[in-house]
Amino acid sequence: MALSNETRQLRQQVRSLKKELNAYKKASKKTSKNLHTVIVPEALQRVFDIAEKNVGKYHNSLLIDPEKASIEISGQRYLLIRASALSIEFLQGIMKYYSDKGEQEALAIGKNILFDLAHLIGVEDARNFIDLMGLKKPVEMLSAGPVHFAYTGWAQVKLEEGSRTTPDKNFILRYSHPYSFEADSWIKAGKNSDQPVCIMNSGYSSGWCEHSFGIKLTAVEITCRARGDAECRFIMAPPEKIQSYLKKHPEIKKTNPDVPTFLKRKKMEEKLESSLAEKELLLKEIHHRVKNNLQIISSLLNLQLHTIDDPAIHYKFKESIDRISSMASLHDLLYRSKNFSSISVGSYFPSIVNSLKHSYNPKIDIQVNMEIDMNKDELEIDKAIPCGLILNEIISNAFKYAFNGKKKGKIDVLFSNKQIKPNHKYRLSIKDDGIGFVKENNLSESKTLGMQLIHSLVTQLDGDLSIVSSKNKGSQFLIDF
Repeated sequence: MALSNETRQLRQQVRSLKKELNAYKKASKKTSKNLHTVIVPEALQRVFDIAEKNVGKYHNSLLIDPEKASIEISGQRYLLIRASALSIEFLQGIMKYYSDKGEQEALAIGKNILFDLAHLIGVEDARNFIDLMGLKKPVEMLSAGPVHFAYTGWAQVKLEEGSRTTPDKNFILRYSHPYSFEADSWIKAGKNSDQPVCIMNSGYSSGWCEHSFGIKLTAVEITCRARGDAECRFIMAPPEKIQSYLKKHPEIKKTNPDVPTFLKRKKMEEKLESSLAEKELLLKEIHHRVKNNLQIISSLLNLQLHTIDDPAIHYKFKESIDRISSMASLHDLLYRSKNFSSISVGSYFPSIVNSLKHSYNPKIDIQVNMEIDMNKDELEIDKAIPCGLILNEIISNAFKYAFNGKKKGKIDVLFSNKQIKPNHKYRLSIKDDGIGFVKENNLSESKTLGMQLIHSLVTQLDGDLSIVSSKNKGSQFLIDF
């Protein structure tokens, strides 16, 4: 009876061993027996075996010549770069450099740079190998990539079951990267990451496959050893399809990974530029309409002006028309400009003076000298409007009163941002050689509308106004702001 029990136990053990052996045989069929650089399903073993031999021959011709600072493989020059410099150290450096953007934005900038760089390298390496080896079929082109990937130190590649390598929108590649240089960089540095770090691995592999299959592809790392996961696993698919595959993986539901796309930042910049162009067009239209409306108001006032016989009222209407023309001139320049935040003083001030000359048509020769002494001929819009109105008031007043009884006159206008009083950026100086003000002491307290307007505008500029005037020696207005 004891013998019978022992026999049954032995038979049970034999059955168990046979079961394990069959399972081992079945598993061994699914992966390569001879491959050393990649792990692939049985169906791809033959094509990858050929790729491993050909790529291996390519890398066997390594030649390092320090005297010529040269590393060559099969006649092509290579570079040796520390892995951490393109992984953890790069991202840490970028986060410091863009610290003003905030941690998440800075990290996103670094990831975009690494992905774009690796993706483009992957595309170009694929193009190079395909030409060298005369590969024609997409799967043959694919096969050279993981082998080269291993030889150049990026990672080993393990292709998983469930991949569909068709050159269309249904393409999907499931794979992992044992010994990823990026994950190793974080682990060796003793750093933990709360998200996957194998960005260049994603970029390079998707770039290689993108060129091999002739379709747009991206790759997302769904688990990462640097995050504490068992392995670095990826899914590659067309950008418009990959989210549907990611939703099926419970391990990434909490992380909600960002799906990288080649030149993502460039595309975002192009969208921003397009949006900016639309806004600039809208601003141009606004300035154009404001200018037209001001010109309409000016024309209506001009029509009314011709019906007024009272000299005092006629004069007041003319002053108002000049002020409106000054503002219309600014909006006309803004409409023609590419810059809506500042304006060229060298264009704006002469347009005001020429308009006033035409308006007053002085009977004597009055020379207006304009000097713009600036490091860069730009004035902010919020300062240009009050500045233009101040110039309008002072020049028009000079045309009307400064040269009474004289045969000719001169007005010097200087606008500068050099050697300015402390706490100020600009100086506007308007000086004439006319008859001067008779009541010099009361000038700053003048109750005329023009002087009140000048004082108000100087206050708006948060500036200082000083006036110097002598009988028959002219006047000078200095505005520092």
